[in-house]
Amino acid sequence: MRLAAVLLMLSLSLTGCLSVRQEDVDAWTGRPVGELDVHPVFLTMKMMRTVTPDGTEIRNYVNSKDVMSCGGGGAVTPGFKPQGYSAIAAPTTYSSNVMCTSSTPTCNNLFYIKGGIVQRFTPVGSGGARCFTDERMRPGFSGPVNY
Repeated sequence: MRLAAVLLMLSLSLTGCLSVRQEDVDAWTGRPVGELDVHPVFLTMKMMRTVTPDGTEIRNYVNSKDVMSCGGGGAVTPGFKPQGYSAIAAPTTYSSNVMCTSSTPTCNNLFYIKGGIVQRFTPVGSGGARCFTDERMRPGFSGPVNY
């Protein structure tokens, strides 16, 4: 339990070093949507698409991970034997408790597209997630990546 808490704190502190770099976000402005369609990082994410009344397409490439943590314990209680009844086995009981919490920290990578051209890219963190960008998020990237 302590190890899990330490690992969680370490991972959260390391993500604090990462951030959204404006030059990575700005690199998408004016690019054809076809580049987004074949980008190796965004291809791995779940995508949700909406269209506004003015015809602007909004794509949300969702980068998330379900996080669950459980902990608990239990107790063994020996049974009570009334005096003089040694032949009767006294029942032993076990009680336990478990408590779990879950969350889904998410980075919503929002692309606003009009006429097949990306107008802007806006990463928005939710559920405690901090979005970050680097050169792998830029248009034209085609190398291997562990994300």
